[in-house]
Amino acid sequence: MVVTTHRPLPKELSDIQQEMEQHALDYGLDFFKTIFEVLDYEELSMFAAYGGFPVRYPHWRFGAQYDELMKGYSYGLQKIYEMVINTDPCYAYLLSANDITDQKLVIAHVYGHCDFFKNNAWFAHTNRKMLDQMANHATRMNRHIDTHGYETVEMFIDTCLSLESLIDPYAPHIKRESKAERKPETKQQEEEAGEASGGRFPAKNYMDRYINPDEVLEAEASQKREKAREMSDQLKFPKERMRDVLYFLIQYAPLEDWQRDVLSIIRDEAYYFAPQGQTKIMNEGWASFWHSTIMTRHGLTDEGLINYADHHSGTMATSPNRLNPYKLGIELLKDIEERWNKGQFGPEYEDCTDMFEKERWDKDLGLGREKIFEVRRIHNDITFIDTFLTPEFCYKNRMFSFAFNDSNKTYEIQSREFEQIKQQLLNSLSNHGRPVIYVQDANYKNRGELYLEHEYLGVELKLDYAQDTLVNLHRIWKRPVNIETVVDDRPTILSYDGKKHYTNSKEKT
Repeated sequence: MVVTTHRPLPKELSDIQQEMEQHALDYGLDFFKTIFEVLDYEELSMFAAYGGFPVRYPHWRFGAQYDELMKGYSYGLQKIYEMVINTDPCYAYLLSANDITDQKLVIAHVYGHCDFFKNNAWFAHTNRKMLDQMANHATRMNRHIDTHGYETVEMFIDTCLSLESLIDPYAPHIKRESKAERKPETKQQEEEAGEASGGRFPAKNYMDRYINPDEVLEAEASQKREKAREMSDQLKFPKERMRDVLYFLIQYAPLEDWQRDVLSIIRDEAYYFAPQGQTKIMNEGWASFWHSTIMTRHGLTDEGLINYADHHSGTMATSPNRLNPYKLGIELLKDIEERWNKGQFGPEYEDCTDMFEKERWDKDLGLGREKIFEVRRIHNDITFIDTFLTPEFCYKNRMFSFAFNDSNKTYEIQSREFEQIKQQLLNSLSNHGRPVIYVQDANYKNRGELYLEHEYLGVELKLDYAQDTLVNLHRIWKRPVNIETVVDDRPTILSYDGKKHYTNSKEKT
């Protein structure tokens, strides 16, 4: 367990924190206990490089991120005002250089995030004790480094990190039938189920190493993998395609024990951070909605007004070449609140064809605040945009879709049509803009080769990235690796055998 010493907030800042907390509670926000720390920019940059945690495993990327943050701050290119992590209790870090108005703003913003972490369904399965878990991961990594050497472990971490997006972000929310619940259909299946019933027994942390000895678990896992390889000679393996590629590799790749542990650590952390990528627009929009509401109604003084307006408008600023999640999130939440307050929803409103009447439509239902709390509870970014983005909202906010013009080598406005805008936005949010990859066959052509499938959704893989990923997969699988995808609008299989890359057209079946 991580034991930290909390420096008490200065009295003025402590009073502000209590005031903002009470305002947040009065508006109905519900959050875990929140512990605030005041850090200078060097300390805050270190925490930011570590993803908000004080302890992480040693790796060069954290140093690179820290260096980038410090240079950005030194050159006046960027500034971190606050940081908050999804744990229970929540830990939030304030920049010591902030003035009082900024501290009020970021404390109110933090309480919005903490409410979202606790109540949004997509965070329901995250590890709320991740502070301890990250420290545990660091201890395990250091143990492997002491045993196998820093460079060896670092190179394997690099390989694993290049694959960290190959998880199934929806898996934690799907209840699958367990072996205990599955009834065997035949006597042979019943015997096989009995043979496979071994594994980890439930145990408290302090008794786990005695009840579940590592050597026994590894022996059972080894037998399971060997049996799976034997069966794969006769049957397609896996029986159904798997999206969680990392889990498949942990279970069946010919890895050493320490390598399997490192890959498990990378996978655990990828699943912890996944909901933050799935809800970036909603999370930032929700926090911005509440800091805006609390500050404009309760937190501002005459001398702080200009400073607040300057920093809030800077946060909400948009540019033609990038999406601002803060701006899109807060504006869409405000739009939902207004529509449900006025009754601008439902069949009667949708069937109205008189645009002047729709603009004046106001049933005075007052359901807006209740509705946005419901939206906060159940949606992620994709369902949020898919459900609540409207043509009127796009027109009001001057949204458009864009594309690259090959003739003049620039990005240009492609369309202002609502359906195209919405589809391009949804495509950019699907799987955080990364390709969706499945394990299709682990015994391709009965030669133990790994066969992956890219779910083609209109965007082709970057060939250099795909080839580098195949190289790293080969380092783990130790056998040739293939991926089915689309290249130049033609079904194609990209392959790597450990020495050379191959590109072959997929045979029609």
